[in-house]
Amino acid sequence: MSLFRCPVCRSPLVREGRQYRCPAGHSYDIAREGYVHLLPPNQKHSKAPGDDKEMVSARVRFLTAGYYAPLRAALEEEAVRHSPPGVRLLDSGCGEGYYTAGIARALRESGKGPEIAGIDLSKAALRHAARRDKETEFAVASAYHLPVADGSIGLIVNCFSPMAAAEFLRVLRPGGRLLYVVPAPDHLWELKAVLYDTPYPNPEESIRYPGFSTSGEIKVENTVPITDHEDLMALFRMTPYCWKTPKAGVARLEGLDRLTVRASFRVLAFQKEG
Repeated sequence: MSLFRCPVCRSPLVREGRQYRCPAGHSYDIAREGYVHLLPPNQKHSKAPGDDKEMVSARVRFLTAGYYAPLRAALEEEAVRHSPPGVRLLDSGCGEGYYTAGIARALRESGKGPEIAGIDLSKAALRHAARRDKETEFAVASAYHLPVADGSIGLIVNCFSPMAAAEFLRVLRPGGRLLYVVPAPDHLWELKAVLYDTPYPNPEESIRYPGFSTSGEIKVENTVPITDHEDLMALFRMTPYCWKTPKAGVARLEGLDRLTVRASFRVLAFQKEG
């Protein structure tokens, strides 16, 4: 049985060969790489939603080099510490699967026997995610219309992706946990100082959501020396700065061979009440 549900009738999906099928007869082909498309046309807001190939390639290059390994290690540790055996985990906005794969490996090696699924809007990203981890289910889907049953998930991980609080509340079981990763105030400050004349820190808000209680915050910080120009440009291309940086700022960055930046994250933990 799959963690996914039919996006049309909400019935359970079963994997049969190269398809997922539901009892009502709806079927969904599995792509060559291993992911399935569960995003109905009325939930698509563009022809090719999600991150494009260039942004995905940049993220794959940068993350695979290990620059954000401390964040992945913190998520792995939290997942193992707070997950019961047989935990059902959903990575919402899983992208190319870097964090998903790390958490999945940690849970499996700890003997938790997890069931894991990841969703993202980007087919380009899911091609990497599905090739990276053949044991995890991946689907093209929206965080605001999760193809997942009510109360079926024990842990949701959400790294830099839309916070669909109402949907997360729906699919989490009572007492289920949510790990929400956001940038800390000085995250990538040195990069912003190159790109902008007047950089500003990220807001550090006290975040609350109805139906959730807060259960702690972990700060993950490390200094990242980037000595490869292409890695530096990959970092730029995988961030939202790529869309809104003046040409002069891009030119300054392109002229650098190296840059040391602060990677600073907030891992916010929530628990479903009830």
